[in-house]
Amino acid sequence: MKNPYYSFIWVSASLAILLLALSLSYFSKSQWTSSPMPITADFILTNALIFTSDDTIPFADSMAIRRGTLLRVGNYSSLKAVVGSGTKELNLNGKIVVPGFIDSHVHLISGGLQLMQLQFRGVNKKDEFVRRIAEAVQNRKPGSWILGGGWNNDLWGGDLPTASWIDDITPNNPVWLPRTDGHMGLANSVALKLAGINNLSKDPDGGTIMRTASGVPTGLLIDSAMKLVVSYVPELSIDQRREALQRASSLALMKGVTTVVDFGRYFPGTSVDRPWEDFSDVYQWADSSGKMRIRVCLFFPLETWSRLRDVVNQVGHSISKWIYLGGVKAFADGSLGSNSAMFYEPYVDEPQNYGLPVADYEKLFNMTLAADNHMLQVAIHAIGDRTNDMILDMYASVISKNGIRDRRFRIEHAQHLAPGTADRFGELGIIASVQPDHLLDDFESATKKLGFDRAQKGSYLFGSLLSGNATLAFGSDWPVANINPLGGVRTAMTRKSPAWENAWNPYESISVHDALKAHTISAARACFLDKDIGSLSPGKLADFVVLSTDSWDEFASVGSASVEATYVAGIQVYPS
Repeated sequence: MKNPYYSFIWVSASLAILLLALSLSYFSKSQWTSSPMPITADFILTNALIFTSDDTIPFADSMAIRRGTLLRVGNYSSLKAVVGSGTKELNLNGKIVVPGFIDSHVHLISGGLQLMQLQFRGVNKKDEFVRRIAEAVQNRKPGSWILGGGWNNDLWGGDLPTASWIDDITPNNPVWLPRTDGHMGLANSVALKLAGINNLSKDPDGGTIMRTASGVPTGLLIDSAMKLVVSYVPELSIDQRREALQRASSLALMKGVTTVVDFGRYFPGTSVDRPWEDFSDVYQWADSSGKMRIRVCLFFPLETWSRLRDVVNQVGHSISKWIYLGGVKAFADGSLGSNSAMFYEPYVDEPQNYGLPVADYEKLFNMTLAADNHMLQVAIHAIGDRTNDMILDMYASVISKNGIRDRRFRIEHAQHLAPGTADRFGELGIIASVQPDHLLDDFESATKKLGFDRAQKGSYLFGSLLSGNATLAFGSDWPVANINPLGGVRTAMTRKSPAWENAWNPYESISVHDALKAHTISAARACFLDKDIGSLSPGKLADFVVLSTDSWDEFASVGSASVEATYVAGIQVYPS
């Protein structure tokens, strides 16, 4: 017979265990399942006029941020539920807030390097151009290169510079100075001799060695001919390129730019390896060492599409929150300033010249077809009206062969369009990646080279592109033009500089809403980043800009404002 004492102990222990289990179950459900810890914001911004670039809620007065992401956007009362004891608050006293600007077309490291070299942007006299070079020579050792760029001959009356302008002051130093558009450069005689360029030199495919009437090279090289000199310029060190990235990033943030689409240190005829070298030596280094300060979407030369395919297959498009591998880019013509953009009608100042094809069409088509077949986004530089039609035709053919899908083909610049061409962008779903401030630089040049009527009717057709349902993405093409999105917004709205009496074809002006979207949500959509950035919407990254004005009416009428502060992932990065 069992001992009743032990039976009692066993029953009591069983009951205790059962009660403990029931208590724990209840505690678990009541304390953890039924009453979760509330989500609180790290930071809320209030009493602002927030333009969201999100059509579901175009304007708001407050927004909440948690861990670099937008938690809520709306009125202040809708944010109270996420305000906790540790939430910081910033009252903006009515200031305008916009999404962080996206510059859809830059050459970021080139721009940073130019900040470290001779700069000629805005120089409007031949004497000043020469003086700056003479001053630079005084501080250089014999044999060292004089490098810089950004000159625009239209500003001093149109005369193109020649080696003879500067040979006397640079007898011991090679000089290389690209024009502002990057499609023409000036070399002095020392550099020409070093590169082996003489009376007998032949023009390379896709390029021109400019000559006097007697056949002597003037020192000016166009498009792929620039490689003849560039290949002798000493390669920049890794440290120089890394410093260029930091300088460029600081300038971008000061202008309210939080993301750029970078097309690399590349122009027709130069090494296609440079963007890849910068990707590994500069961008990946900056990312791994915590030195990235703006987001970048990188495009690589179309010739290297298979290399990009392999990298994307291995790691995907998003390298990190800072670096996105975008697609591939090619050139189809040159520029208006160097008379190498291709048109249906000849240049007024060169009646036999219709422009310069800088790419073999069949090769360009085959590479585009292959890249697209491997799901890579393609962007092609096209300036002249004939070139834009040619690329639209090519894109249509690729779409027909590879089938309908969301590919977002891009045309970079799309500056001069034939009648009816603007509508084709929308019909084919082609992104028009344009740079409004080029309008200011090209006004006099376009009139001289195309004639008044052609320039007025077919140039910078922002309004027509939008009317045709094209996606309009704004950029600067820095260092060709200044990186300055608020300036681009103002130019797109007014189509004139403060010094002009009349606007350039005012019928193509667009509203402040459309101009801001072209620099934000449309720019994000143009590079497949619209799920993460481009609008101030819950769930997106908290990149935004505080403007200097609290008057929407004034801003909407003339675009007058400056950047007061720039935030990336909810952290103020300018002023830092």
